[in-house]
Amino acid sequence: MSANTWRQPTGDSGPPSDSGPPAPPADGSTAPSADGSPGPDEKTGADVTAAGDGAVADGTAAGDGAGRRPPRRFWSTRRLPAALVALVSAAAVGLLLYDVVAVRAGRTAMSWRRRLADELATRPLDDTWMIVGAAVAMALGLWLFLLAVTPGLRRLLPMRRPTGIPRTEEVRAGLDRRAAALILRDRAMRVPGVRSVQVAVGRRKVKARARAHFRELGEVRRDLEATLGETMTSLRLARRPMLTVRVRRPKKD
Repeated sequence: MSANTWRQPTGDSGPPSDSGPPAPPADGSTAPSADGSPGPDEKTGADVTAAGDGAVADGTAAGDGAGRRPPRRFWSTRRLPAALVALVSAAAVGLLLYDVVAVRAGRTAMSWRRRLADELATRPLDDTWMIVGAAVAMALGLWLFLLAVTPGLRRLLPMRRPTGIPRTEEVRAGLDRRAAALILRDRAMRVPGVRSVQVAVGRRKVKARARAHFRELGEVRRDLEATLGETMTSLRLARRPMLTVRVRRPKKD
């Protein structure tokens, strides 16, 4: 047989036949090409991972609170007003009940109850004291009604609820307005050119008043708006307050 003659290999040894492309590995990975370069999945593996992480992050940010009711404010227990109303009501009812029982037992009614009954029976409705008493009673009733229908705890700012975490639907968090003001003030002091700053955090507005001893006031104001805006985003408040920034020069000594 000459050197240029090719002979069909026998057995399992020898190079594979050209009957078809090689089968992919069993573990799902992509084998490198014949020239040693990585396969298509290996080239784009890092890009696919980064894109997937970004999609998850964007989905969390976009779906934060989507399809849910916005977090409500925290309700105060109103311990002090409730205690005062309960004590005054108990004292008045107890004194009246004691006087009624005493009258039923054959004793004379107390002087204050007889006088009150006479005044209510004889005074006209347009009397000054009748009007003042009705106004006081109406004011107290309106105050109690407002306490009953308003949540209170104005110093607590509700935060967004976590998403994507099981069994956290009932988790509620709040941030004290003074703590939020301290955080914003600390970040604002890091802006170049800011000498002093005062931050007031409300339920719907954030006011920052800064004094800059160098740099242009417009540049300092833009940097403050950007820094405070990023900080308020990081606080993850349920309702983002409106930001107002004022910058001026310090007073001359």
